[in-house]
Amino acid sequence: MPVAGGLSVLVMHGAIAPGAPLDEQDTLVQVQAVMGALTALGHRPRALPLTLDLGAARSELEASRPDLVFNLVEAIDGRGSLIHFGVGLAETLGIPVTGAATGGLLNTSHKTLAKRLLTLAGLSTPAWLAPGVPAPADGQGLWIVKSVWEHGSIGIDEDSIIEGVQAALGQLSRRAEQRGGEWYAERFVTGREFNVALLAGAGGPQVLPIGEIRFEDWPAEKPRIVGYAAKWHEGSFEYDHTPRSFNFPPGDEALLGELRRIALECWRLFDLRGHARVDFRVDEAGRPWVLEVNANPCISPEAGFAAIAEHAGIGYAEVVGRIVADAFAGAARAREGAAPAGAPSAALPRGPWTRQLPDVGFRETLVPSDRESVRSLVAATGFFSEEEVAIAVELVDERLRRGPASGYEFVLAEEGGELVGYSCYGRVSGTAASWDLYWIAVGPDRQGHGLGALLLSRTEALVGAAGGGTLYAETSSRAQYRPTRGFYESMGFVQAAYLPGFYGPGDGKVVYSKVVSPR
Repeated sequence: MPVAGGLSVLVMHGAIAPGAPLDEQDTLVQVQAVMGALTALGHRPRALPLTLDLGAARSELEASRPDLVFNLVEAIDGRGSLIHFGVGLAETLGIPVTGAATGGLLNTSHKTLAKRLLTLAGLSTPAWLAPGVPAPADGQGLWIVKSVWEHGSIGIDEDSIIEGVQAALGQLSRRAEQRGGEWYAERFVTGREFNVALLAGAGGPQVLPIGEIRFEDWPAEKPRIVGYAAKWHEGSFEYDHTPRSFNFPPGDEALLGELRRIALECWRLFDLRGHARVDFRVDEAGRPWVLEVNANPCISPEAGFAAIAEHAGIGYAEVVGRIVADAFAGAARAREGAAPAGAPSAALPRGPWTRQLPDVGFRETLVPSDRESVRSLVAATGFFSEEEVAIAVELVDERLRRGPASGYEFVLAEEGGELVGYSCYGRVSGTAASWDLYWIAVGPDRQGHGLGALLLSRTEALVGAAGGGTLYAETSSRAQYRPTRGFYESMGFVQAAYLPGFYGPGDGKVVYSKVVSPR
């Protein structure tokens, strides 16, 4: 059923200076692509460039009070060490934000800290050298010098490969002196390189098809690394000879299963959300080594993550929608932790994202006066025909008359004793675990403020508490219902069926589904 208006979304990214390097300029491509997908999903996006003036950013967030911040910050003022500042600001103001929380971003972006945590968790990562870290007794072998904070292969070239510990330590000092920042050296693993992308879904993180970076026709003396040129210098040898492959022989199945397992362990270890990528090297003995965990990988349409998702049959808008849905699912999980599903009048957390909803509470028990309240609210939306309004009231009557035997359950949102939104759902008779979302409606004065997302999250929590299953929602294919379809997709629903001409000529039925886990 329709929910008009969509969400107000600020797409937050690091401000890009004129003449910035290619890796930074790519951020603007990301921003435009994400804003396009959000618009297609029925939301109202606007870009927010983030600078070192965090006070100005805070004022903007407080003034606009978005329903959601979509985080694309990879650096501020060109410094990856500030990657978590934007998320921390949104969290301070109580605004839902996509992707990993501050802790997850900090723990993964500081690469030597991430390596320490991986080691403590028993996950293999190559040995490393850094100031204050004891050098290994075996000083032989190859090392690769990397930036502690910067991603995108910044600073990685053929000169990054060093023979021996002492030479590697000397290169660390030179890099710090010449380029600034913090540097470390990692034991170079000769072998194969893999990217494992993960995307949030209704049933938890989904491991997307694994991609291997192939080093095609490389001279024997050339170090096989995915350096800066391979990622950003179109037309270079490195760029043209490092294709991504998804084709593997049967003998790789055990290895691919191990890569999936470790990637999921990394997701849990760092409390990742939305989407992530884990980069591996597999040595000549077939042992996987975690190189990096990227909690906020680039999702430009031409970047690796989008290519992997496309190979999995997941369109760009769905990727963005699932990242958005996971942000609200995280907020819902936090609320459920404070108030168990089914608790009457569960108050929403205060914060700018609730905007004009400071005193909204939930209840699940109908009273006779709800009959007229539902009629008035549904009619006031201007979205439903008289026949549809009558059906909405009929479901209320059935529940009041027959109670749970009616098969209709309700979630009602109230503010100051006034009904401001509601959902109606129920288990589909004759099925093991299928549920229908019959109605979800929000009063016209409350549309566009995230109440629809809160109602649906609450409904899903109640379905989960009842054992979980698949929740179905249906709507029209007409252009008028585009925001409705976008709403469902942004909440993690996927299209399950399309029935052309179901409601009338040119008016088909679109059926969406979402798996809800038991709680």
